[in-house]
Amino acid sequence: MDETPETDSVHRLVALLPLMAATAAGLFACWLLAAPFLSAITWAAVLAVLLAPFHAAVEGRLTQRRTTSALVTVAVAALVVALPLLLVVQQLVSEAARGMTYFEAVLAGLEPEAMLEGFPSIAGIVRWLMERIDPQGTLASLAQWLTGRSSDLLVGSVSQAINLVLIFYLLFYFLRDRQQALQALIDYSPLRAEETQRVLRRFTETVQATILGTVFVAGVQGALGGLMFWWLGLPTPVFWGLVMGLLAIVPVLGAFVIWVPAAVILALQGAWLSAAVLTVWGGVIVAGIDNLLFPMLVGSRLRLHTVVAFVGAVGGIIVFGAAGLVLGPAAIAVTLVLVEILRERLRLDGPRL
Repeated sequence: MDETPETDSVHRLVALLPLMAATAAGLFACWLLAAPFLSAITWAAVLAVLLAPFHAAVEGRLTQRRTTSALVTVAVAALVVALPLLLVVQQLVSEAARGMTYFEAVLAGLEPEAMLEGFPSIAGIVRWLMERIDPQGTLASLAQWLTGRSSDLLVGSVSQAINLVLIFYLLFYFLRDRQQALQALIDYSPLRAEETQRVLRRFTETVQATILGTVFVAGVQGALGGLMFWWLGLPTPVFWGLVMGLLAIVPVLGAFVIWVPAAVILALQGAWLSAAVLTVWGGVIVAGIDNLLFPMLVGSRLRLHTVVAFVGAVGGIIVFGAAGLVLGPAAIAVTLVLVEILRERLRLDGPRL
């Protein structure tokens, strides 16, 4: 009895099931093997994308010597990223310890009952919270810990050092063998060549928008916040400026987490003018920078709605850790491109897959 084309297709599909199952199992095993290195792979890929124009210029000057060009680019990246980190980390930790000591002294000098004399119920609540939380003791312990850990943090933990070395190790191969890697992605991708290149372009745009835009805007906010701390004579302006910059990167949080409590403490100390200046500077200038620069640097290139970008960034950080800041938005952006490609296929080819 002759087989119909439909029956023959079913038989071929059944024959392929063991191979498909083995392939799925292999892909899952590869994921398990790569998962411990996900953070290093992500940041190496991010650096490779950001350094691509510089690396192309270096490669052009060295007449296409790929290995030497990659070594030069990695060395420059290490000097720009790793060396400043090693030079400033101990100073930052020391400033953090001094900042905790300062705020401990401020809290010791505050008298909630006197300040809230006309509000006995509120004063009672504040007194109860002070007794249960013991902010002075907490800050003193934190300052002591930071002072003792400053030299250790300069060297860093073994895992962090290994991760940093691994990032630059992978970066070297990402730069040197980028053409072969891109061709391999195109060859092994289930998509057509032009569709794969479209996905890769979208990934690159998302990485550049997320890192260059978000980090630059956060850096400006941190610098402006630290500058105002210095001008007002507040302690450790470099440290608090860095903290404000880091917090500005994280969605939901922001520089206000630092400058709002600082303004409250200044007001409680009776420095009303300084508190007002800090409030206006933080609320208008620092926050305004985000509304001004972020749409210019990120909005048009990221091409994601604010809510979608927020979910991608926060969810990415929750799932993947720090690398999720890039992986979250990139995953959403790439998925949207894949949906667009699927819709185009269905529109052109009909419902047949």
